[in-house]
Amino acid sequence: MANVIEEAKSGRASCRSCKKTIAKGELRLGVEQMTQFSDTPSMQWHHLLCAAGKLPGELKGTLATFDGDIPNRAEIEAAMTDAIKSGKAKPGAFPYIDKAPTGRAKCMQCDETIEKDSFRVAVEREVEVGGMMRKSPGYMHPKCVAANLENVGGTLEDIETQVRANSLIDEADLNTAVEEMSGGGE
Repeated sequence: MANVIEEAKSGRASCRSCKKTIAKGELRLGVEQMTQFSDTPSMQWHHLLCAAGKLPGELKGTLATFDGDIPNRAEIEAAMTDAIKSGKAKPGAFPYIDKAPTGRAKCMQCDETIEKDSFRVAVEREVEVGGMMRKSPGYMHPKCVAANLENVGGTLEDIETQVRANSLIDEADLNTAVEEMSGGGE
């Protein structure tokens, strides 16, 4: 099961973003999440407008496959654009490219600090937390991706295609970062 947009079947579900009830018949976004209490994923529900501000990556991908009519689609798309431009929202899928909000992250490949406001490639990795394996993002300089392909999963061309689909930065920045990534293996 993947993320889905559907009409609320009852008025009992609460939005995971704003904590208010989602009315019966109202369109909602279901985001598939793993929990520590089950081996199977469960759905976390969000109002579409709330998801536009908090989860624009997930909503954008799900809207692209939704066949139905969305009454306030222009408002939702404007909210997604605002969330993306503000830099507060994270993309919904890995790998993606963004700008480092702080200078605290270290590159998984070269172990050097990733400077604030420089491009970084985020990949999904498993880390042990409290005796349990958990998925979390790991970061690399774009130039270090080619040297770490076995951990990223795929060829450089595959990674480029994925970051172009998953990243929320503007096209000019994305092209610059991908160029750094492609030239980094030399």
